[in-house]
Amino acid sequence: MEDGTDHPDHPDHLERPDDHPGRAERPDDEITSVLTGVGPRLRALRRRRDTTLAQLSETTGISLSTLSRLESGGRKPTLELLLPLAKAYGVQLDELVGAPATGDPRIHFRPFTRDGMTFVPLTRHLGGLHAYKQILPGGRGSTGPLEQRVHEGYEWLYVLAGRLRLLLGEHDLVLTAGEVVEFDTRTPHAWASAGPEPVEFLSLFGQQGERMHVRARPATER
Repeated sequence: MEDGTDHPDHPDHLERPDDHPGRAERPDDEITSVLTGVGPRLRALRRRRDTTLAQLSETTGISLSTLSRLESGGRKPTLELLLPLAKAYGVQLDELVGAPATGDPRIHFRPFTRDGMTFVPLTRHLGGLHAYKQILPGGRGSTGPLEQRVHEGYEWLYVLAGRLRLLLGEHDLVLTAGEVVEFDTRTPHAWASAGPEPVEFLSLFGQQGERMHVRARPATER
């Protein structure tokens, strides 16, 4: 039996902020970096929208010279300037500023890829349940054998889109959007997309056996 560390859902694959010491910036440096980047972001967005400074001035009520200095870095960005620009472009204020997550109570994780699968971590704590959104490419493993794994823990899956093929012991199941499955990961298991299209699903993994209250069963029994 494997110890579970090779399993895609194992918490060791969760990227944590302290995994990269030395990357941290001083708060003042980070704020300066964000403000310095506002002008180029505004210019790039305006050019992508094929909008002139004169047109933008007419839409926002901000003078042509102020807009020009804002894009060139000669004018410090303020809320009074950025709010009408965000409204004119129809974007979130964060898209104009590129603000860091500092002060935001939400947790921002970076997706990572392993064995061709994309994982989006949804939790950060090391104990208890670990939540992921997973995206599997289509056209891989829809038929034929898959390498099944075993390890300690309990798994709960919810299919968001596409069709998920799940090998669970002697069962070969196909789950579609809205279907849920739960199983002890000491049972041999493997999964892949069941068709040519990608499949997206939520995964809750309890390394210590934490579990939901849904049971997996073959489609013929449903």
